[in-house]
Amino acid sequence: MSLTMRVLVALVAGLALGVGVSMSESVLLTTLAHGIEPLGTLFINAIRMTIIPLVVSSLIVGVTSAPDTRTIGRLGGRALLFMLVSLVIACTLGVLAAGPAFSWLSIDPAASAALRASATASASATTAGRMPTFAQWLVDLVPSNPIKSAADGAMLPLIIFSITFGIALSHIDVAKRAAVVRVFEGLLDASLMLVHWVLRLAPIGVFALAVPLAAKLGLSAAGALATYIVVVSGLSTLLIVLLYPVAAIGGRMRMGTFARAVLPAQAMAFSGRSSLASLPAMITATRDTLGLPPQIAGFLVPLLTATFRIGAGVGQTVPIVFIAHLYGIPLGPAQLATVAMTAVLVSFSVPGIPGGTIIAMVPVLMAAGLPIEGAGIMLGVDTIPDMFRTTANVTGDLTAAVVLGAREQPAHRA
Repeated sequence: MSLTMRVLVALVAGLALGVGVSMSESVLLTTLAHGIEPLGTLFINAIRMTIIPLVVSSLIVGVTSAPDTRTIGRLGGRALLFMLVSLVIACTLGVLAAGPAFSWLSIDPAASAALRASATASASATTAGRMPTFAQWLVDLVPSNPIKSAADGAMLPLIIFSITFGIALSHIDVAKRAAVVRVFEGLLDASLMLVHWVLRLAPIGVFALAVPLAAKLGLSAAGALATYIVVVSGLSTLLIVLLYPVAAIGGRMRMGTFARAVLPAQAMAFSGRSSLASLPAMITATRDTLGLPPQIAGFLVPLLTATFRIGAGVGQTVPIVFIAHLYGIPLGPAQLATVAMTAVLVSFSVPGIPGGTIIAMVPVLMAAGLPIEGAGIMLGVDTIPDMFRTTANVTGDLTAAVVLGAREQPAHRA
């Protein structure tokens, strides 16, 4: 049985057991249900343990390993601009649509209070209610002490530091840069190995999180999670649909031509839940079906596949709003802006592993001051949303390829 299936079974079993405990109203069973909660806390702490080294090392390695501007020229600059604009739009869509979508969900205030009380990040949850001014939020983006930011879990300032540090590394002597980069490459490899080990314990952790959750919320827990799946999958589908006219207009081609070209890669992405597994189909589409310039298939498509995940715009913002609703924690404009900006930056460092998007979601939760226990529950229901997110990712990659390819070859027509 695959890890995904084991996690799903653990989630269903945990929810069923928790609902049974809730309906029984037995003091003994309720005590036992809460007694396994520390196992879920240990799992969440294990995830948190990997976040700082994983995010910092992946961002620094990603920045320093990319070709410099002299190599990628205008194509790399245009690709970066396209990615940033697309991710900002996707994150804004997720933030704005998720609130109304979840507003009709009825969560018992007492149950939300119980969830907040049991969260290991309750201090962060309490902080979430104290809104910083815009001026303070802006000042805090640049950390006066990156080590303190890491210790405090202030992810957005730490991400900004990591990116600027990587850019600075790219401008020093090659030999000195290589020595420093090798250290961060080793740190990244070790962090990914640690994440793999932690995810092997996911069935136990998800079960231990699901039982007390369902015991507190009862049948409303299952309904809330089902709504979450529908909302994420629906918004990802909307994102895919919106990309077709962008490709047709920006790439100066018929929409049907693009639809036929992207279909094999979409099928691979939907079934395999991996953008990297779809790379051969995308290269074939750009080179043979669409007839784009060689630099698009040889350089741009692999670069986009490794770094551009437009589905993360929805896949990281919608769960944040859902978790905030579940825990009864209001998110103000400054926090929503932080969520969107952090999701944009973190999307470039999503690890290419099962559950990678959920692992990368933890820094966004921390930046918003929300309990990260919610990430464990999201991991259990991630299979179906991940199919739609990954399909959106490869559609976005090929959309960027045809739009930028048309600029490289102005006379191109498909």
